[in-house]
Amino acid sequence: MRYYITGTAGFVGFHLARRLLEEGHDVAGFDGLTSYYDVRLKEARHAALAQFPRFAPTIALLEDQAALRRSMAEAKPDIVIHLAAQAGVRYSLENPRSYVESNVVGTFNLLEIVRELRPRHLLLASTSSVYGANPTVPFREIDKADEPLTIYAATKRACELMAHSTAHLYRVPTTAFRFFTVYGPWGRPDMALFKFVRAILADEEIEIYGEGRMSRDFTYVDDLVEGILRLAALPPDEANRVGAGNELDTLSHQGPYRVVNIGGGQPVGLLELVDAVERALGRKARRRMLPMQDGDVPRTFASPDLLEALTGYRPATNLETGIKAFVDWYREAQASLR
Repeated sequence: MRYYITGTAGFVGFHLARRLLEEGHDVAGFDGLTSYYDVRLKEARHAALAQFPRFAPTIALLEDQAALRRSMAEAKPDIVIHLAAQAGVRYSLENPRSYVESNVVGTFNLLEIVRELRPRHLLLASTSSVYGANPTVPFREIDKADEPLTIYAATKRACELMAHSTAHLYRVPTTAFRFFTVYGPWGRPDMALFKFVRAILADEEIEIYGEGRMSRDFTYVDDLVEGILRLAALPPDEANRVGAGNELDTLSHQGPYRVVNIGGGQPVGLLELVDAVERALGRKARRRMLPMQDGDVPRTFASPDLLEALTGYRPATNLETGIKAFVDWYREAQASLR
């Protein structure tokens, strides 16, 4: 099988590409190696993937539609998985234009090419941030997602809607999957787990926002990859609609399009996360409690019911196991990450 993955130097894209390469698939990757965080980590991920002869990377920005078109046309993919994006809730308050350019314009460029190449299935990454401050838990795919609290969330919701129009107009089977706080080895330095581990080992204060009252539905990266690949094998179609009427499924009546959460439905409080990190490191954190930041939400809480109904799978790696895996990786890699 030929896969085309954008964002292969990113956290999730790296793990997804490595899994597929280990299984013997052809993977064409596309990444801009932007400097949102330490480029050395991104380069190290690509270097690890380069050990596989079936990996063919292109280094360019999504905004460069000509480069993207050449790369995708050469790859002739069966399945396209679009992960590349300008990520990060807080950075979107500082540099909102980069989110519009990378996420909205970049995704538009990809959709225009996809409608020409017509792969078997297009999958694209979205985020739990589209639910905003949803008061109803757990978050279900059929809940409102039209009150974003940040430009980041707004751009990801816009990508979902553009993808739906492509599915409707050009009948390209499309699945959008919503992430919930992904963590694990090779993770992003701007995420809480990475920051906490680095600070505790350096005997520095950790900053705990929302006075520690926030909670997140943490998803281990291998569980996310498993969910993506199971969905990749299920292009949206009336033959695989689940649930009575439209009470569970988000399969569109206007085209082969579906939105699915990938999360375990087990939110963890921020202070519980800190406790687990302390146990994994065998050290106590110096805690600094701070108010909630602009754009933050008090909780995320995935309903995994649709994912499980479609694929028989729900993320299940417990937090202690996942944090230990991250800490083990970090201890080995920290010399090159300083």
